[in-house]
Amino acid sequence: MSTLEPPPPRSKAGERRQEILHTLASLLERPQPEKITTALLASHLKVSEAALYRHFSSKAKMYEGLIEFIEQTLFTRINRIAVDLPSGLAQVEATLTLLLAFSDKNPGMTRVLTGEVLHHENERLLVRIVQLCERLEASIRQSLRLAVTHGEISSDRAIAVQANLLMNVVIGRWHQFSSSRFQRSPLEHWDLGWALLKPLVRI
Repeated sequence: MSTLEPPPPRSKAGERRQEILHTLASLLERPQPEKITTALLASHLKVSEAALYRHFSSKAKMYEGLIEFIEQTLFTRINRIAVDLPSGLAQVEATLTLLLAFSDKNPGMTRVLTGEVLHHENERLLVRIVQLCERLEASIRQSLRLAVTHGEISSDRAIAVQANLLMNVVIGRWHQFSSSRFQRSPLEHWDLGWALLKPLVRI
């Protein structure tokens, strides 16, 4: 006589939250995304909307969870770059490449970084993205200052202007990737792009 197998263990709350965020990010990766509602998200997860709200009080909180993932991922790696690379210019190149590669690997997250999917959500989400980009620019600025200290670039250049220019290059590539429906990779011809930018930074 056969016996019934025990039911699989229920997902822990943290695992369910991650599953919700992963599904949301996947929906954002569609080249022609439909409006993402909690009903749509619930249908893909095969749960009720009420089940979603047991883990996130609103859709804005779900987007906030994605932003937290982006922040943790990027700054953990940027901190590692600062430890591993003594050269300020090498840090700048590695940081810019990281920001573009993260976008390339995570198309849905790119729509969060550009704010494209946040305009009809809570205003604080757009503010947080602005703050995130400011922190990324500050990291680039810090690496440029290190490059000045090591004599890699001229100390009479406006470091703040350089950092802002480089960050705008990254943001521009994010927008191009998103607006092209993920056809134009943010890493497209990046080696040549950095080769053209680097002499301007070194002046």
